[in-house]
Amino acid sequence: MTNNTPANDSNSAHDDSARAEPVKQSGSLTRRTLIAGGVAAAGALVLAACAPVGTSVLPTSTARTVRKITPPRLDTAYLGEEILCYRPMRRGAPNMSAETVGSQIIAHNYGHGGSGWTLAPGTAKYVVDLVEDTEGGAIVSKGEPVIVVGAGVIGLFTAYELVQRGYSNITVMAERFEKITSDNAGGLLAPVSMDNAPEIQAIIDQIGIDAYRFFAAVAQGDQPDFAGGAKIVPSYFETREESGLEPYVGQVMQPAKDVVVDFGNGTTRDMVVYDDGIFIDTALMMEELHSYLESRVTFVEQKVLNFADLPNNLVFDCAGLGSGALNGDAEVVSVQGHLIMLKDQVPADMEYMILVYFDEGVTEANQKVKRSLYVFPKSLPGTGPNDIGVVGGTFVEGGTPETPNLSEYATMLQGAKDYYGIA
Repeated sequence: MTNNTPANDSNSAHDDSARAEPVKQSGSLTRRTLIAGGVAAAGALVLAACAPVGTSVLPTSTARTVRKITPPRLDTAYLGEEILCYRPMRRGAPNMSAETVGSQIIAHNYGHGGSGWTLAPGTAKYVVDLVEDTEGGAIVSKGEPVIVVGAGVIGLFTAYELVQRGYSNITVMAERFEKITSDNAGGLLAPVSMDNAPEIQAIIDQIGIDAYRFFAAVAQGDQPDFAGGAKIVPSYFETREESGLEPYVGQVMQPAKDVVVDFGNGTTRDMVVYDDGIFIDTALMMEELHSYLESRVTFVEQKVLNFADLPNNLVFDCAGLGSGALNGDAEVVSVQGHLIMLKDQVPADMEYMILVYFDEGVTEANQKVKRSLYVFPKSLPGTGPNDIGVVGGTFVEGGTPETPNLSEYATMLQGAKDYYGIA
């Protein structure tokens, strides 16, 4: 994995190509008491229709610099695997809380929607802090058996955080460890597909800032436990508000720039770019997490049906959608996502990320869908060097395997072609 890879000239500004380094600051989220129920906040999807094709004429004083991006190849021959994902969103807020049930301390950490990767390192720290701030958690021996339920990104980062704090008897228990949503997720660090109460937004922002610091350290080769899995690339949005990243500016990120993106085919778009955006190579990062943890924790393939069945006094509930059933939590809902892997691309042309939102619609199963275009330089394990890139995506609240909404693939692909100006 190349760290802090500069963008290819074709994807850079003509006169604005220097990469802004992330602002490094010490400190992280302080321990706080969370109001019962959980956590949630913004990243609300304010959906905007595609801007019309054509270069905007702006006054000289506000003229935008030009970034040239070569569109990906989107003909059928360049399309790879079609993937369906099911994000675990909790209405009102993710549940990041700790409670005592009988003799057990149960720490909940689920419901992050499409922001699991964006928040994972920070939310793991936050919830472990909550446990250690409880009366019972404060006296738990670091050698006492601990169970983490769930092996997605939240569960694995929770196990990693526990190891970092000296816990030495950790079991990660899950129904399966392969081909899960965390492997297939896109990888843009930005808070999306959440349903967050405004009063919790500041906590979510700080968790995201902590996570940014972690992934930036990986990208810059400053995280000794991870050889790769994240890199810094330009991240394009239609507006600063839609990025959800403005709270990070001045803390860990540089301000966004107003640019005209020129796709080289007569189509241009007015956009904003964060040159210190972070791409998380999710499949690779999952491999890195497993590699780090395999000699430090015990992995048990088993579905947990009831926390009371576990003999352990300290349990971390990171089961994602499964947490809804475990807790009888009716606020947990599946958010279906469609994405298409690309193949036979030019890797140098894929060193950027883009996320724009289109109009809402209705799927073939009569479910509300929030459609978007996102493109990331994602690869799958075992593929060739030119099999790079992913195009997404959809947010179908309530979508399940029984309602796959397969026609969304064609709609999504056409939306991508229209935005890029591909005939």
